[in-house]
Amino acid sequence: MELPRPNPWALIPLGVFLVIYLAVSIVAGDFYKMPITVAFLLASAVAIAISKGGRLNRRIELFCRGAADSNILMMVLIFILAGAFAQTAKAMGAVDATVNLTMSVLPDNLLAPGLFLAACFISISVGTSVGTIVALAPVAVGIAGRTGLEEALMLGVIVSGAMFGDNLSFISDTTIVATRTQGCKMSDKFKLNIRIALPIAVLTAIIYMVVGYQGGASYETGTIEWVKVLPYLAVLVAAVSGVNVMLVLFLGILLSGVTGLLTGSFDVWGWTASMQSGINNMGELIIVTLLAGGMLELIRYNGGIAWIIKKLTSHIRSSRGAEASIAALVSFADMCTANNTIALIMSGPIAKDIADKYGIDPRRSASILDIFSCVMQGIIPYGAQLLMAAGLSNVSPLEIMQYLYYPYLLGIGALLAIRFKYPRKYSLIKG
Repeated sequence: MELPRPNPWALIPLGVFLVIYLAVSIVAGDFYKMPITVAFLLASAVAIAISKGGRLNRRIELFCRGAADSNILMMVLIFILAGAFAQTAKAMGAVDATVNLTMSVLPDNLLAPGLFLAACFISISVGTSVGTIVALAPVAVGIAGRTGLEEALMLGVIVSGAMFGDNLSFISDTTIVATRTQGCKMSDKFKLNIRIALPIAVLTAIIYMVVGYQGGASYETGTIEWVKVLPYLAVLVAAVSGVNVMLVLFLGILLSGVTGLLTGSFDVWGWTASMQSGINNMGELIIVTLLAGGMLELIRYNGGIAWIIKKLTSHIRSSRGAEASIAALVSFADMCTANNTIALIMSGPIAKDIADKYGIDPRRSASILDIFSCVMQGIIPYGAQLLMAAGLSNVSPLEIMQYLYYPYLLGIGALLAIRFKYPRKYSLIKG
């Protein structure tokens, strides 16, 4: 993807959003004081106002082009189907049945780490963090409501586990793009990544065990209605089998609806009303996604990302510095695009040039790219992962962020791996 001429002023809209949403919420001490839709609306207005591109109509057209990007619209369709499935399953009783099943298997002090490990397994199998969050977030919210554990904590558990698989799965878009742009095998990149990610995942599970136990979880297990668990199981099996995520969600809607009709949980009109309610619940999420897509496209068009790339690559002196620059490059690209796959597509070729110049093993550059794209994607409050988790619950993305132990620790672990050239096997000595 050809980048425009570098321009630092193009990043103003992103700064406006961060100040309006994050800073105001922190100062006010209330994450609901500033609605995220309003913050994005104001930032988008600034982006259009300062953008180059000629007349106002032309600038608005550029904004709409970003909002109508195929990746953005794909996410919108997934959100719509996810909302319909989540609400239908809830109305049918699938959430309560699955919560009862989960709590009957796991002791009270292992609910959080147990769900984390389940999310890790599912995400590495299906290769999609959003799909994992869709499947498990309602269960996490149900468990939180039954045990007294914080919803934000349980959602942080699910998002953390989802990002584990997003980074490591062989069928993840990020893995495919990172390895293809760097010219290495996916299996080789996996062998390097797992040495960094697995110890972090174990540490994260221990932390969740401690935090979940301190939450004082206590519960009474209800009757397990196995027939109502089947739609969730079918969705998970289909997803693990590699079925398209939209087809998986449609299957979930159909199975939940039929199960609800057969068990008398609702009639046909109750089913359609549940779907409508679920879709409506995704309204804010869809609006944010569209506004973010338009705003971030204007940032790219006006040279914001190109400026970041130029600054990051202008002072490299060693292979460690080159690796750190690759990490910063993809992190900033993801911050500006809110899509780790697109961030990798944009930064991958540049990272390849840096790696070649400073003698960095392609497996290592691919690993760094993939890890930091997933770290950033997992923690930005306007990314699809946190927005989806928040959309399926009653908490804000900022509340969830305090419990995202895995992405934070993975980022720290990857920086230490760069500093100490770990694992040595994959570090070519030059600088």
